[in-house]
Amino acid sequence: MSSAAASPPRRRVRDRRGRGMRGPEVLSPEPGRSARPTARERFDELALRIVAEIDDRWQDRLGLLEYAVEDAPQVPDDWHPDTVPLSSLIRGTGPQATRLVLFRRPIEHRSETRADLEAMVLTVVVEQVAELLGIPAEDVDPRYEP
Repeated sequence: MSSAAASPPRRRVRDRRGRGMRGPEVLSPEPGRSARPTARERFDELALRIVAEIDDRWQDRLGLLEYAVEDAPQVPDDWHPDTVPLSSLIRGTGPQATRLVLFRRPIEHRSETRADLEAMVLTVVVEQVAELLGIPAEDVDPRYEP
């Protein structure tokens, strides 16, 4: 009996094109959905976390306030090209809610790292809430740095 016959069969590590194994490690548990969150989903999660913290603290004074995330603002043709809005605050009247809209792409464009992105979203939300409440931004959240 030879020693080769006694050893277990070798598992193939690379396919015939040399790319390596393909299979469940790279497949999503949900059909039609990526296994990794997209940039949009990561931004939405970050914005939701920051908005929830501030909204919990100021809910009694904010009243009816809706938050939204859009990819980019709609700017008119005569808009100055050096400035792009990072958010929009649309004050509600009567039963209509006030809307705070964050523009994801301009905010991401100004952020190099995840920490920069978090700081930028916090800054934008705090400044808009401060404007809405008529108080200094420093009073809205202790993490705010102008």
